[in-house]
Amino acid sequence: MGAMDEDRQTGRRDRPGVEDEVPAWQEPAAPSSSSERAEEVHPPLVLREPPRGAAAGLSGGRLVRRSRHWWRGASPNLRGSVFMLSALLVYAVMVAAIKHVGQAIPLVQVLLIRQVIMTLILLVFAAGSLRQALHTDRLGLQITRSVLTLAAMLAGFTAVVKIPLAQATAIGFSQVLFVTIAAVIVLKEKVDGRRWAATIIGFVGVLIMLRPSSDGLDIYALLAVFGAVCGAGITVSVRKLAASERTDTILLYQGIVLIILLAIPAWAWWQTPTANQWFWLAVLSLFGTAGQWLITRAYQVGEAAALAPLDFSRLLLASFTGFVFFAEIPALTTWVGAAIVIGATLYTIRKNARVAGPQSAAA
Repeated sequence: MGAMDEDRQTGRRDRPGVEDEVPAWQEPAAPSSSSERAEEVHPPLVLREPPRGAAAGLSGGRLVRRSRHWWRGASPNLRGSVFMLSALLVYAVMVAAIKHVGQAIPLVQVLLIRQVIMTLILLVFAAGSLRQALHTDRLGLQITRSVLTLAAMLAGFTAVVKIPLAQATAIGFSQVLFVTIAAVIVLKEKVDGRRWAATIIGFVGVLIMLRPSSDGLDIYALLAVFGAVCGAGITVSVRKLAASERTDTILLYQGIVLIILLAIPAWAWWQTPTANQWFWLAVLSLFGTAGQWLITRAYQVGEAAALAPLDFSRLLLASFTGFVFFAEIPALTTWVGAAIVIGATLYTIRKNARVAGPQSAAA
């Protein structure tokens, strides 16, 4: 509907003959006395001030046309970057809402409500091809991926609720390092010595963020690490599913499995949300769905190697959100460890891109 409205506003100026018409607020003023009649042949054109609404409509139409022209002329990686940054902003709101609501409502209940809303939205969009969307040739792997998704969410969001956002986010970056290990074990990919070195250095950064002491490791920080491990498992399973399964099929089976697994514990620990809590539950569900769509579009449009470094802006967003809304100040060890993990991850991503390049070119 938005695009149709824009076409209606701008289309009028493109129709033949319309450009010769003079709007009412631009009509020439009539002579006011007999001394001015001599000028009737070439009367002076007096422009009245256009109505504010008309001026705003014209400037808005030009802005829309320029934006659309820029978007169509932008490179795929630039458009993918816009989708990616939009997804990160949306996810920042979702994570902040989970941290806020998760302090008063059991996490299993939050995740169940979130998944029900997301699945209903997916069903609406897949209504015309629901039978095709539910067809799968790899049911076992679909269930395995869904269970890994649930484990990753339970561990990762528990860490988000219990430890500073910046620390939980920075530890989550180690997922790429775990993907390197999983790719060797599960996908039988070959990893050279430099990438193994980068992986080991990255884990040193994770250890710094865990801040081991005589009292042991922070259990919630360890949950963040476990969430990253499960996230790596999700990545590897999606790689195997991508060859034969549709994206909506993967997301629908995720919704079905998660709702079944979360139903009983959510019912056992159910706490009726207040009106304010229902609002934030709806916000995090809608923003989570929008973020998932945006990040999917980002990787469909742009190259993974070009988009992945943008993901590290999540740390800045998490630090800002934690400081402004939860009065959290990241520790120095968080920044040092995050810098090491980000450096090792960027190197791994670039090496992966160089390895994939000749293979894709040969194919």
